[in-house]
Amino acid sequence: MLFRELLVQNLNRDPGIEVVAAARDPFEARDMILKYQPDVMTLDIELPRMNGIEFLQKLMPQYPLPVVMISSLSDRVFDAMNAGAVEFVAKPSATNRQEIEEFIRNELPVKIKIASVAKIRRAPRGDNAANGLRRTASAECELIAIGASTGGTEATAELLKGLHNDVPGIVIVQHMPAGFTELYANRLNERGELEVREAKNGDVVRPGLALLAPGGEQHMKLIKQDNEYKVVLKKAPKVNGHCPSVDVLFHSVAEVVGRNAMGVILTGMGGDGAKGLLEMRKKGARTVGQDESTCVVYGMPRVAYDIGAVEYQEKLPNISSRIYSILNNKA
Repeated sequence: MLFRELLVQNLNRDPGIEVVAAARDPFEARDMILKYQPDVMTLDIELPRMNGIEFLQKLMPQYPLPVVMISSLSDRVFDAMNAGAVEFVAKPSATNRQEIEEFIRNELPVKIKIASVAKIRRAPRGDNAANGLRRTASAECELIAIGASTGGTEATAELLKGLHNDVPGIVIVQHMPAGFTELYANRLNERGELEVREAKNGDVVRPGLALLAPGGEQHMKLIKQDNEYKVVLKKAPKVNGHCPSVDVLFHSVAEVVGRNAMGVILTGMGGDGAKGLLEMRKKGARTVGQDESTCVVYGMPRVAYDIGAVEYQEKLPNISSRIYSILNNKA
């Protein structure tokens, strides 16, 4: 049975999903979109006659709708996210039946339902450089922790692009499938002044370096050893449905760094990171949350704001400026 047919058959078994059409190529998909007006579309990168990224680039300006990309391990999926897709999932191995069943029954339906409530990003928001701002004061902030989920690949990229290499060390949890985090970090590393890489166990957090938690089965925590902050990666069950979890990172930052940290929570479904950010704020850390108008999904930042974890709520393009205001003791 074709993978497409398998998807249709199993997705239709989910009471919250109705598959209205299945297309063999982008040209057929275009006609079906106009006819059936779907709420969400799943799209493979590898397609006959036109690849999924090119189709997405042509489609979104004319008919914007939430799109979930299905991708084999490739950094091309981030081109699709830049073109307007709201989520992506890792395509399972064609030979691993258990992996295929888990993907079809659980992972893909969840992503489709998240996409159905996501806000379409009409166009790239552009350069988020903080207008030449630099760190001019010796503020007490020693580390910045960032958490993001749905819509976060573009939001995190925009935020980091607005920061120079004079900022404290950064640790990031972005919900993402295993394997893709290294590709994502490499791409971010090429875009701005900051050095960005996938974290390895024992990495030292230092100014100008952003460490991204690996996707998969490990949580990332922070420890202090020999007067240095280091990351620890440890295999453990999911927290809030995620591994790595933003809450796990934020709680460790609250405990280890306390008032000398800054926490930033970006777009994403659910509430992962909210309690950890609140703990950071209770310990005296400064905290920033992305506002509703610029979130793809105003979930994680909303929960954090509602429980009092967010000190400053900002539009995404303004977050880097807010970070510099805090670093320069002007906030």
